[in-house]
Amino acid sequence: MVARQQVSAWRPQVPGVVEVFHAHFTEHAYPMHVHDVWTLLIVDDGAVRYDLNRHERGTPHDTVSLLPPQVPHNGSPATSHGFRKRVLYLDLTQLDESFIGPAVDGPDLVDPLLRRRVGQLHTSLADRGDELEAQSRLALIRERLRGHLRPRIVTRRRVPDRGVAHSLRELLDDRLLQGVTLDEAAKLLHAHPAHLVRAFSGAFGIAPHQYLMARRIDRARRLLLDGQPPADVAVAAGFYDQSHLSRHFKRLVGAPPGRFTGEGAAAAVPMP
Repeated sequence: MVARQQVSAWRPQVPGVVEVFHAHFTEHAYPMHVHDVWTLLIVDDGAVRYDLNRHERGTPHDTVSLLPPQVPHNGSPATSHGFRKRVLYLDLTQLDESFIGPAVDGPDLVDPLLRRRVGQLHTSLADRGDELEAQSRLALIRERLRGHLRPRIVTRRRVPDRGVAHSLRELLDDRLLQGVTLDEAAKLLHAHPAHLVRAFSGAFGIAPHQYLMARRIDRARRLLLDGQPPADVAVAAGFYDQSHLSRHFKRLVGAPPGRFTGEGAAAAVPMP
């Protein structure tokens, strides 16, 4: 087999995420090393075996692995065709040092919901302009990781806090164009970030980032039907750039923004 490797890495504009790292290795083996941050790892193809604190570990199918900071570990392919992985490096604001011990004892978590959420977070981190979605997904991931590492003795069914949900909706409406980070909203409304996301979703049946994006798309539709060009509409409707507008517009409306420019094109597109 010819050794292959594909690597991409970037630093997103999301507090708490130090680095996003995607890699495909066929033969590369990591020597023993440490990080000063948390390593949140999912493997999409193949498998990885590694040693952590002198214990042999691995990443079977659908496992989420959480490697703690300052604890030596290595890593190598556990299958003949190597492995393809996605990694988030999270700073200590997401999980403090008190969680290191439990993570050493049980770094590999079999949790399909957590894995799906981590994959969704990677998707949202790939595009500029989707920071609120990424922050919301990260808050729920952080909460679930803490539940694994420090499980509650009694689990109570949470009732949506409709008061804070309505307050967040008002804040999103007020910040339609400039937006608001999840941490900023939490401070303004005196609520925990994960609680904000859950309360809003429970009260309105839609996540905060989905609500904000839908409001922006509505504004973009009106501006496009007024004859404004997509590039100007993107800025006027609160999107990062025209590409950001086009991606969400097509996802929500089923047609690209260009179909809405000009009277003839506008008339040909149904308005759901």
